Amino acid sequence: MIELELTYLAKSLPANLPDYSFKKIIDLYVDNGTDHFDLRIRQNGDKYELTRKTPVEDGDASKQTETTIALNQIEFESFAATRSRRVEKIRYFFEHEGHTAEFDVFEGELAGLVLVDFEFDSEAEKDAFQMPDFCLADITQETFIAGGVLAGKTYADIEGELNNFSYSKVVI
Repeated sequence: MIELELTYLAKSLPANLPDYSFKKIIDLYVDNGTDHFDLRIRQNGDKYELTRKTPVEDGDASKQTETTIALNQIEFESFAATRSRRVEKIRYFFEHEGHTAEFDVFEGELAGLVLVDFEFDSEAEKDAFQMPDFCLADITQETFIAGGVLAGKTYADIEGELNNFSYSKVVI
């Protein structure tokens, strides 16, 4: 499956965001010997999955091949014992002008980081999309924010890169 997605740093949170549906997500990125772990084991609410994302074209992180295998809880727990890096977040599903904004509110060592993802059905739809006011900057192409690179880091580890976008911690 090809995933078309844009990722933004949040500038602010909609006041009613806590009223929207959400899921607790735990991501475990499996050590692959590189700086970018691309194999992810996810607990998404009460669902479990194994996913690998790889860019379709070099240099364009907005277009990726996503391969996902459903797991059960026992399989997830078995994989969780592998050498991996962890990310925890709450994902809110917020409707904005006909699109679903997925607000990822990071917890733990990455508290204060909020990313907003939008997925699209076509390249034309993605290309025509205008960044909403609650977003600060398009960071789709920024490697430091990719899940497999971000995993295992602290807010302080990425603060220098975030400062390049004049990002300020966002809290719910």
